[in-house]
Amino acid sequence: MTIHLQGSLFDETDEVGLRSLDPIRRTPLGRGAWIDVLPGWLTGADALFESLATSVPWRAEQRRMYERVVDVPRLLAFYGADDPLPHPVLTEARTALSEHYAEELGEPFTTAGLCYYRDGHDSVAWHGDRIGRGDTEDTMVAIVSVGEPRSLLLRPREDHGRTVRQSLGHGDLIVMGGSCQRTWEHSIPKTNRPVGPRISIQFRPHDVA
Repeated sequence: MTIHLQGSLFDETDEVGLRSLDPIRRTPLGRGAWIDVLPGWLTGADALFESLATSVPWRAEQRRMYERVVDVPRLLAFYGADDPLPHPVLTEARTALSEHYAEELGEPFTTAGLCYYRDGHDSVAWHGDRIGRGDTEDTMVAIVSVGEPRSLLLRPREDHGRTVRQSLGHGDLIVMGGSCQRTWEHSIPKTNRPVGPRISIQFRPHDVA
């Protein structure tokens, strides 16, 4: 697989690690939903991108839409609660997030889903992570991004008049919490701009997908 990644000018070290979660900032979205955002939480993000891009067993999927089968416009990988994660820092990140949100979430993050957006043609449509308990309960989904930034869009599920845009890449963290998966939707839209590859790592509690 050929990788063309423009490295971040702000990533001061190649050593892969984590900064403190203490400066994370919360933004209420309304209807019981919120997001926490911490730019550059993960250090050495470009090095981690290269490691994941070449070592993860990425798979392409197809799905049926409108009576035809189409390619899913991104590559995927999934790690269950008992699966070893593909890099030690991801285990550290999952543990740190579980500890930070223990009182509020009431349970640990257990699974990790990875998405590889190879260029601007790869995307994910509007959706909420409502399979399982996310359809009826407040929960959290934490996303760490490495590679070049892409825009994550959020909008209310029943009123599409307002859109929140958050650029994510190079070690940035976003946590979607409260009722966000039920009352809001999110997407990574396609873009015609020349953009490099990005990998997102999504940590979820048990039975949230």
